[in-house]
Amino acid sequence: MLNADRTASPGHLREHSYGQNRQLTFVDRFGVWLSGRQIRRYAGPLTGKRIGDFGCGYRATFARSILDVLERATLVDLALAEDLKSHPKVTAIEGLLPEALVQIPPNSLDIVLCMSVLEHLWNPLAVLQECFRIVCNDGISLFNVPSWRGKIFLEYSAFRLGLSPKDEMNDHKAYYDVKDFWPLLVRAGFLPVNIRCFSHKFGLNTFAICRVDKKSDI
Repeated sequence: MLNADRTASPGHLREHSYGQNRQLTFVDRFGVWLSGRQIRRYAGPLTGKRIGDFGCGYRATFARSILDVLERATLVDLALAEDLKSHPKVTAIEGLLPEALVQIPPNSLDIVLCMSVLEHLWNPLAVLQECFRIVCNDGISLFNVPSWRGKIFLEYSAFRLGLSPKDEMNDHKAYYDVKDFWPLLVRAGFLPVNIRCFSHKFGLNTFAICRVDKKSDI
């Protein structure tokens, strides 16, 4: 996942993408599977779509699994695997959020994904605003963040059981229940009528489906 801009961060900066220097644990893989299940459920048919996966991780596990059916994938993280950067369907952008997203044209993607990323950022609103700018009219943005209940489980898994990476938990800046996340989505530009925000993953995460009708949003 990506860190926030250098000028706004009072703490340490991430130097590696998620999964770049280690194998994913069972807990990691299970979380990725659950998020992928939600994406497939709510994104609709993926064939021929232009997808952006922001903070996709070094291996871009989910995007990699659907590359064959996509028209194009725009992948953004601090570092990306070499085979992804050379893939003919991939636009690879390496850099920090939200600055890296400035390179992506407005209204250019059908589906924007930002899975388990915003909790690592000092300025999550700026990234949400970029997602709103980038997704096309009639497009959809999907977000996943850990909840406050999830904080308990994640920290126990990492700090007590050693089943999750401690550095990932120490990089968290915030946790979001629905009442915390929904106002951020509205501030980013998504209309309340187009937002569905709910608890999932056994209450450990908050998921948001934000459909876009920019003609109505004006």
